[in-house]
Amino acid sequence: MTTPARIRYQTIEFDNIDIHLCTLRDKQQFNDPEGIAEGLGISSATWPLFGVIWPSSMVLAHYLADYGTAGKHILEVGCGMALSSLLLNAQNADITATDYHPEVGVFLQRNTLLNNGKDIDFERTDWADKTDTLGLFDLIIGSDLLYEDEHTKLLADFMARHASKQCEIIIVDPGRGRKNKLGVLMEEYGFKYTQLEAEHVDYLDQPFKGRILKFQRGLA
Repeated sequence: MTTPARIRYQTIEFDNIDIHLCTLRDKQQFNDPEGIAEGLGISSATWPLFGVIWPSSMVLAHYLADYGTAGKHILEVGCGMALSSLLLNAQNADITATDYHPEVGVFLQRNTLLNNGKDIDFERTDWADKTDTLGLFDLIIGSDLLYEDEHTKLLADFMARHASKQCEIIIVDPGRGRKNKLGVLMEEYGFKYTQLEAEHVDYLDQPFKGRILKFQRGLA
């Protein structure tokens, strides 16, 4: 008999918008009875990482809370619990989410309903997969994506494939030591690269030492 993963509910406040979330209870949960995640190369140790709210995702969502997204076609990469997608959806932004984990789409649908939101377009895809149907975007966002060295080029290539000629990319990195390599790769794709400190992060339990990475191409 397989024990289902335990969950929790929480609400995260953004000025006049509350985002309600069903997430995994903690990083100790695991439930892959049919071996779907295992078949995708996702181990029991990494299986629950998608299902909790990480500090970087909080920083990204708060940074985007009053960001100018009107009229932009937006992609969240490696969305996990998709906090930013849910917030932007509540603001009626044009948002698409993507992740590799097989459970992300289930939680995204559940949390979209929990927030009485319209359906969020979602596609499960690997960054190395060049056959996805995502298309091009004006704004690409993501948080805490650079877990392994090999992820850096995969991520850069993936974002470049899905970036419009005029595109902005915002990635929050907690400081895993690979952001400058990503910057070099994105500059090769014609993007200007800057880093910002996250300000006013009193919504976090601990100081945030990471950076907000911004890449721009074809913009004034």
